[in-house]
Amino acid sequence: MTPPGQLLPLSRLPPGLSSRCPPPAHAQARVSLLHPWAHRLHGRFMPSPHLFRSPACPPRAPTPPGLSAAAGGEAQAAAVAEFVTSERVKVAAMLGLALALCNADRVVMSVAIVPLSQAYGWTPSFAGVVQSSFLWGYLMSPIIGGALVDYYGGKRVMAYGVALWSLATFLSPWAAGRSIWLFLFTRVLLGIAEGVALPSMNNMVLRWFPRTERSSAVGIAMAGFQLGNTIGLLLSPIIMSRTGIFGPFVIFGLFGFLWVLVWIPAISGTPGEHAQISAYELKYITKGQKLVKPQIGSEKTKKVPPFSKLLSKWPTWALICANAMHSWGYFVILSWMPVYFKTIYHVNLREAAWFSALPWVMMAVLGYVAGVVSDMLIRNGTDITLTRKIMQSIGFLGPGIALLCLNAAKSPIIASAWLTVAVGLKSFGHSGFLVNLQEIAPQYAGVLHGMSNTAGTFAAILGTIGAGFFVDRMGSFRGFLILTSLLYFSSALFWDIFATGERVDFDGTG
Repeated sequence: MTPPGQLLPLSRLPPGLSSRCPPPAHAQARVSLLHPWAHRLHGRFMPSPHLFRSPACPPRAPTPPGLSAAAGGEAQAAAVAEFVTSERVKVAAMLGLALALCNADRVVMSVAIVPLSQAYGWTPSFAGVVQSSFLWGYLMSPIIGGALVDYYGGKRVMAYGVALWSLATFLSPWAAGRSIWLFLFTRVLLGIAEGVALPSMNNMVLRWFPRTERSSAVGIAMAGFQLGNTIGLLLSPIIMSRTGIFGPFVIFGLFGFLWVLVWIPAISGTPGEHAQISAYELKYITKGQKLVKPQIGSEKTKKVPPFSKLLSKWPTWALICANAMHSWGYFVILSWMPVYFKTIYHVNLREAAWFSALPWVMMAVLGYVAGVVSDMLIRNGTDITLTRKIMQSIGFLGPGIALLCLNAAKSPIIASAWLTVAVGLKSFGHSGFLVNLQEIAPQYAGVLHGMSNTAGTFAAILGTIGAGFFVDRMGSFRGFLILTSLLYFSSALFWDIFATGERVDFDGTG
């Protein structure tokens, strides 16, 4: 046997010697001394590692082709199976159902406003006031609701919120039979209750998901949010045709009560409190997040949030402006598109509902896709700030361009296609500003969400009422869509300048 480090003749290879065994260091040194030319031409003349045999590396059979790929595929399949069957995905699914009910209860009015306006002789401007009544209540609760979420946790606040808004929806027919003011009060109460939905969702995602899965979790929950639009827009005309205008209010309200009965016993506020979670999943979640245990009852949670410090940082204003623009476009499209298709293209109510509903399906799908892509970018080493800016830029620039193209559409089908593009790309913002709330201030995510939601509600009220008055004065939606596009472009620029994906010091002196 040749001693270790002995150079073998180039013509002979010891039988059974594995090419996977690297040459010993002393052998590499000897090659360098004996053959200085071996390093030239990018190693073309470097003797093969087959020429060396180290006692520390005995011969071994080569790995069968495809074995490594198969093992990697099995590991990936096991990871997917663990994710799909995990308790945290059940939490995301229940959040998605809650947000679906949230939007279904909200969007009923977008369909009912047409027959109600015809029955009571409402002008477009007064119809805008009726549509915005939900937002009056929504304006009151986000900051207080966000603070309650930070203190009590998302599970409890979400349960109370769903119960209250389902009650308001269920009582709407009774209130309408008494007076228009009582009916408007139920819509205001609906808005107050629904103001806690998104802060509660964010709180639950923060507690239940590691950092590298939060975009996907928000994507799942917000997919339910958008599917609620589709359910409300498509089913409401069908239910109304069989049960009357207020049939959907009763049915959706009852489903909300059923959701609460499932949510309370099935979901816990944190992974550590869950009785059926596996030790593996609990360890995986806590290892991948900074907030391991809730701070309920701690001194840090009890103190008044530092509103002045929150408002003194540019990343906060980037979130506020992003939420405001997102809400402006969202509620204008949600509230006025059935009327838009009916007045511009003269389609009937059911067709208008179909044209208005399809984009929300696309938003649900692309929202989840954006979350998966966002998490993949972060896992692969992309800077979190850059990831959030990419996602939010798509979420603003895409709808801005698509709405300009919508203005030029000559048929309802083409218009619906451009509306689908606008609403679908809008969902990329869920992996932008919506996840960013958890990153810059996890301890104040609820109240920060409430602050930005309040700004978003102001913008939504202004946009919803403004669209009605704009149509009254100008006789067309087209100019208002151009204005909305310009606001999208300017908001994208502001976000890209001032947003960050890093935690911001709101408690210190910085």
